[in-house]
Amino acid sequence: MAVRRGFSQIHATHCQEAVAEMRMKPSALLLTVATWLMATIVPIARAEITSEQVREALANGARYLKSKQRDDGSWPPVPGYPGGVTSLCTLALLHSGEGPEGADVQRALNWLRRQRLDKTYTVSLQTMVFCKAEPAKDLLLIQRNAEWLEQTQIADGPYRGGWTYPAGLVGATGDNSNSQFAVLALGEAEQAGATINERTWRLAKAYWQSGQNPDGSWGYKKRMGIVQFPGTGSMTCAGIASMVIIEDATGQTDAAVVDGKIRCCRGHRDEDGSIERGMAWLARNFSVARNPGASGGQWGLYYLYAVERVGRMTAQRFIGRHDWYREGADYLLRWDRNVLPDGQIVVPDHWTGGYSAEQNELIATSLAMLFLSKGRRPVLLSKAERSPGDDWNQHQHDAANLTRYVESKWKHDMTWQVVDLDLAGIDDLIQSPVLYLSGSRDPCPRGEEARRQLARKLRGYLDRGGFLLAEATCGGRGFDEGFRKLMEQVFPEREYRLALLDAAHPIWRAEEPIRPAYLRPLLGIDFGCRTSVVYAPPDPPDHPRPSLSCLWELSRPGRGTKYPDAVQAEIDAGRALGINILAYATNRELRYKDEIPAVVSRPDDAPGAQRGRLAVARLRHPGGCNAAPRALVHLLEQAEDQLKVRAAAEDRLIGLGDEALFNYHLVFMQGRTAFRLTNNERKRLAEYVERGGMVMADAICSSPAFTESFRREMAAVFPGKPLARLASTDPLLTPVYGGYDLKTVTRNDPQTADVKGPIRAKKQKVAPALEGVRFGDRWGVIFSPYDISCALERHNSLECQGYTQEDAARIALNVLLYSLQQ
Repeated sequence: MAVRRGFSQIHATHCQEAVAEMRMKPSALLLTVATWLMATIVPIARAEITSEQVREALANGARYLKSKQRDDGSWPPVPGYPGGVTSLCTLALLHSGEGPEGADVQRALNWLRRQRLDKTYTVSLQTMVFCKAEPAKDLLLIQRNAEWLEQTQIADGPYRGGWTYPAGLVGATGDNSNSQFAVLALGEAEQAGATINERTWRLAKAYWQSGQNPDGSWGYKKRMGIVQFPGTGSMTCAGIASMVIIEDATGQTDAAVVDGKIRCCRGHRDEDGSIERGMAWLARNFSVARNPGASGGQWGLYYLYAVERVGRMTAQRFIGRHDWYREGADYLLRWDRNVLPDGQIVVPDHWTGGYSAEQNELIATSLAMLFLSKGRRPVLLSKAERSPGDDWNQHQHDAANLTRYVESKWKHDMTWQVVDLDLAGIDDLIQSPVLYLSGSRDPCPRGEEARRQLARKLRGYLDRGGFLLAEATCGGRGFDEGFRKLMEQVFPEREYRLALLDAAHPIWRAEEPIRPAYLRPLLGIDFGCRTSVVYAPPDPPDHPRPSLSCLWELSRPGRGTKYPDAVQAEIDAGRALGINILAYATNRELRYKDEIPAVVSRPDDAPGAQRGRLAVARLRHPGGCNAAPRALVHLLEQAEDQLKVRAAAEDRLIGLGDEALFNYHLVFMQGRTAFRLTNNERKRLAEYVERGGMVMADAICSSPAFTESFRREMAAVFPGKPLARLASTDPLLTPVYGGYDLKTVTRNDPQTADVKGPIRAKKQKVAPALEGVRFGDRWGVIFSPYDISCALERHNSLECQGYTQEDAARIALNVLLYSLQQ
C-alpha cells in the first residue's frame, strides 16, 4: 500500500487517523482579538538563511521536477487522480520563477488544457495553474472549472457548503482538505475574471464557521454537535485561509457610494471572529518541524504550504512569536539535517514525503518550493498598527487593495503586512520599504518616554532608507496635530520640516498622470537624497474630500457594482496618487524577504570599543555636505559585514581647519550644491593629501553644480595636477587590493517620455566613471561625477542618476581598501 500513497494520501489519511483519534476535547477560553494581536509581533531568535541559499534550493527543485517530466508535458500521476501531480508541479515551477513562455511549462500547460478532470483536488489545482500562467488566454477553461466546483458543492445535509471526494470513495462526505482547495481555486478564478455565484460563497462561509472547534482550531472534518475532530495545524490553516478568501469575496467595505456620493469611515463589518480565534490557536501551537495536532506530526510539507497562505493572506510577518517564513525556510534548507560539521548548509536538490513512491517526492518538492517561493514575496508596505483601538485601521482593505493594484501594474508578485508600532523594533520596520501610518486620533502613545521611543524608532527606520507615508483620515484633526509634533521629535534639526510639495515634484507623475482637478495638497520632509516623509493632511471642514485611504478601500467594488463616472474618476485619481507615491518611494525595486537581514540595526558601541577600529571622517564644506548623512555610516557597516574590517561605523563630520583631520587616512566628501573653499581651506586640503591622506568624493544625484565646483576647486588646490579619468584596468577597479572587479557596473539613468510622462530609471551597464588626482604612484583624490552617496543611503530614488546600491557600495569599498594599502 505504501507505494500507492501519494496525492490522495494528503487527505485520505487525514480521515483515517482522525477517525481513530476522534475524541471529546474540553473548551478552552478563547483569546480576544486584542490579546492575540499583542502576541503576534514579539520575535524570538530568528533563523539564519541567505537569499542565495533560497534561490539555489528553488533552482534545484525546478531542475528535479523538470528531470521527471514526461515527453507529453505531464508528470507521473497518483492512481485515481490524473492531472493532480502535473498541476502541482506546474504551479510550483510558475511560482518559482519559470515563466509560462518556457518550453517545459508550455508543454505542461498544453497537456493540462487537453484534460477534463473530475476530482475536487485536481480541478482546483488545474484552475490555479490556469489563473497563474495565462489567465486571459484560459479564461473560458477557468470559468468551466469554476462552474464544475460550484455544481459539486454539497447542497444539503450536515456538510452543506463543503466539498468532498467523488461518490463511492472512502470518506465521501465533506472534508476540510477538499473544501480548502475548492475555495482557493474559486478565489483565484474570481480574481482572474470568472463569475462566481454569491450563493456559493455564502454556503462555504456557513460551512467553515460551523465547523470550527471551540478552541479555535479546525480538524479534518467539521465539528458535529459535541463530536469534533481534533484540530491540526494544516486544517486550521485551511480554515483561516478559506475564511479570509470568503470574507474578501463577500465582506462589506468600510466605505460606500450612496446616492452618487462617497461615504467614508462607515465602521467595520460585524465579523464572527473565526479568523482571530484560528490565529490564536495557531500561535499557541506553532511549529515548522511538525504539523501541530497531527498524529506523529505528519503532513508537514502540506502544512507548511498552508502556513505560507495564512501568513501572507493575514498580512502577518509573525505568527505568535515566530517569524514563520524565516523559520520555515531554515527548516526546509536543513532538510534531513543536511549540515556540514562547520555549520554550513548543504542545500537539498529535492524533498521527500517519507515514502518510496516517486509521486511523493514530486509532491513534497512542489510543496516545499511553493512555501519558499510564495512566502518570500517582497513586502511593498507595512501598515502601522497602534493601540488602543482600531483607529489605525478605519479602512481595512486600503493597503490590500492598493498592493493588489500595484502588483497588477508592475507585473510582480508582492504582499503587504501589518506591523505593531508598540512592539516592533527598527529591524522589524526595515523589512518593508514603506511604512503607512494613518488615523484620526493622535498617533503618539501616552507618556513622554513612549513618545521619545517612537520618535527614535521612526528616525532609525528613516536613517536606514525607510519611507514614511502618513494620512489623517476621518476628519483627522487629532492625528494632524499629533503627527506634526511627532515629526518635530523625529527630526529635531530645524532644516527638516514638513513643507508643501510643489507642482514639479516627481511624485505627481512617477507612475500615472493625475488630472489637475483631483490633485490634493501633500506635505513632505526632504531627508537624505529624497523626500522621505509624505503626509496627506486633513481637508478644511468646509471643503472635505475622501481620504486616499477611503478611495483605496473603494477601488475594488463588489460583484455587480458600477460606480458613477464622477466617482470612478475620483477613485482612479486616488489610486494613481497611491501608486505614484510607492513608485517614488521604491523606484519599483523591491527586495525579497530573504534578501533583507533579520537584524539590520546595531547597538551603540560601549565606551572604548572604537579603539583599534578603522575610522573615516566626512568633510564639512558649504556644498551640501549633509545631503546624505548616513552614507558613510552605511559604507563602514558594509566594510565590517563584507570585508570583515573592524570599522567605527559612526558619522564623524570635521572641518578642514580641524586638527583632527590628520588623524584620518581617508575623508569622504559629498555634496549637491555649488560651493567655494577659502584660501586657507584649500591650503589645508592640499597639505592633508600631500602628507598621505586621501579624499573620496561624489556628486550627490550627479549634481552638475557640485561637479563643476569640485573640478574647479581641485584645479585650484592642486595646480598642475588635473583630474584624470581612471582606466577600466586601473588596479583600484580590480580585486588586487581585496575588493571587487569593477570593469562593468550598473548605473540608473532617470528617463521620461515627456514632461508629463512617468519617470522610469533606465539601468545601463557601463564602465565606472571615476576621476582622480595622482601623487607619484598613488591616487590622492578619487571623484565620481555620478551618485554614490544616495545609493549608500539605501534610498531608491526615481530622480537620482547614479550607480545602483550594490555597485555604489563596491566602488566605495574598493576605494576604502585601496586607501588602506597606500
